[in-house]
This record gives sequence, structure tokens and C-alpha cells, in this order.
Amino acid sequence: MAQGNGTKVTEFYLWGFGGQQQLQPALFTVFLVIYTTSMVGNTGMILLIHTDSRLQTPMYFFLQHLAFVDICYTSAITPKMLQNFVVDNKSISYGGCMTQLFVYVMFATSDCYLLAAMAVDRYVAICKPLQYPVIMSRTVCIKLVTGSYLIGSLNTSVHTGFALSLSFCKSNIINHFFCDGPPILTLSCSNIDINVMLMVVFVGFNLTFTVSVVFCSYICILAAILKMSSAAGRRKAFSTCASHLTAVTVFYGTLCYMYLQPPSEQAQENMKVASVFYSTVIPMLNPLIYSLRNKEVKEAVKVTGKKFCISNLNF
Repeated sequence: MAQGNGTKVTEFYLWGFGGQQQLQPALFTVFLVIYTTSMVGNTGMILLIHTDSRLQTPMYFFLQHLAFVDICYTSAITPKMLQNFVVDNKSISYGGCMTQLFVYVMFATSDCYLLAAMAVDRYVAICKPLQYPVIMSRTVCIKLVTGSYLIGSLNTSVHTGFALSLSFCKSNIINHFFCDGPPILTLSCSNIDINVMLMVVFVGFNLTFTVSVVFCSYICILAAILKMSSAAGRRKAFSTCASHLTAVTVFYGTLCYMYLQPPSEQAQENMKVASVFYSTVIPMLNPLIYSLRNKEVKEAVKVTGKKFCISNLNF
């Protein structure tokens, strides 16, 4: 830290998972495998949707952007975490910390709204099938995706902007494995009331609004499914929602566990564990959920695999 009229932080130290040095090589290996799988799975999903004409629908348009968002926010966190497993100096520059916070919050928020948009898409597909092409037009889909990114940008600009206004004099050791908002606030010697208020308001609104959209969409979907006379029709309708519903449950369940706990020392440790799952495991799970539980994706993978094999044989 450099001393002046106040205390100016030039770098932070990421405490990570504490002093479990003997576990560092094993943790590095585990998270490297998870990160590699996540990058391969999400990149593969983007390329598959882009190249397969059968996947040029609104649902896969949203899924393509969901994969992109997953790549962005896990890449903001995981490489630095992996580095800290194998080096003694676990520092991160002040600018690097604020950049990590900015990127993470932006894409994590966008993820919430993309999942909500996908729930609306499933609602329209099942409850208003004849109007689906009109309601979920290309223009509407682009607006929904653009809105997700804009809200993410607004959210992160507010949080990061107010974090940049803080001064730090207590410590520069962040009790986390990345630069998240709550652990940074605990280090500030400034008045953080407005930061806490903004975090509660924005996180509360984003979670409440997007969860409400998802919940209302699925209530309507369930009502429509129960009205169907054909068992085969009910199974088909449910199968189109199963992957998204699984992803939503895992994502929002972890997010609520992270941010809606009452403040305590144990809550901080629980938040770190939940953050690991949220920032590294969920981006890996999403492409697996949508590929293993989705017939169209599995068929597209098979067709693409056959084309690749034939092109190699011809070569």
C-alpha cells in the first residue's frame, strides 16, 4: 500500500481457500479439468448452433448467448484462481481487481436475464404455439439479448463505480478467491452504507424480477401441459422445458444461497464454496445439461461428427 493523505491500495491479496497448501496441486488439477471442460463445451455449443441449420431457432439463439456469457464470467475468475494454486504471490493489482469485478458482475447479471428470456420463449412456444413465430421474431430475440447485456452493463457500472470511490485502510487481504463485491467492502475504511444499499437493491431487484418471470412462465406452462389430453403431447412439452428448468434451478439456487444469507463468519465461508460452484461448475454443467437432455442437440452432434469423419476420410 502507498501512503498519502489517505491510504491508496495498489494491490490486493486473494486469500482463496486459506492455508491448505497440501491440497493446492489437487485443487489446481480439479479446477483445470472443470475450466477446460467448460471452455470446450460452451465453445462447441456456440459453433454447433452457428453451423447447424436445424438449431436456428429462438431457443438456441438464447442458448448460444448463454454459452458466450458463461465463457466470459468464468474466464474472468478461473485463470487467476488457477494461477494462485501454483504460485506463492497471490496478489492482484487494484486495477486488475476492479476489472475482474466489472466483468464478473456484468456477465453474471446478463446470465440471469438470458435465463428469464429463455423461460419466456418456452412459455410462448407451449402456450401460444400458433403465434410463436410472430411473438418470438428475430427482432424480439435480438432486443431481449441486447437488453440482457445492457442491464448487466448498468448493474456492473454502478457497483464498480462506487467500489472505485472507496478508500482502503484496514487490510488488502480479500477473504475470497476472486474480487467479489461483499469481500471488497469489508476492507474499506470509507462509509459503505450506500454501497451496501445499492447491492441489496440491485441484487434484490435482479433476482426478484428474473425469478418472477421464470416462475410465472412455468406456472403458465404447467397449466397448459395439464390441460393437454394426450400423454405424448404432455411428455413432449415437458421435454422441451426440462433442460432449461434444470439449468435455472441450479443457477438461481446457488445465487440465492450466495447472496441471501445473513452476514456472519460462517456465511462468508459458505459464500466462497457456493461461489466456486457458481463461477466454475455451472458454466461447465450448462452445455452438458443442454446436450445430454436435448434430442435436437444430440442429433446435431451426431450429424456434425459424421461430417467431420467423412471429411477426414476424404482428405
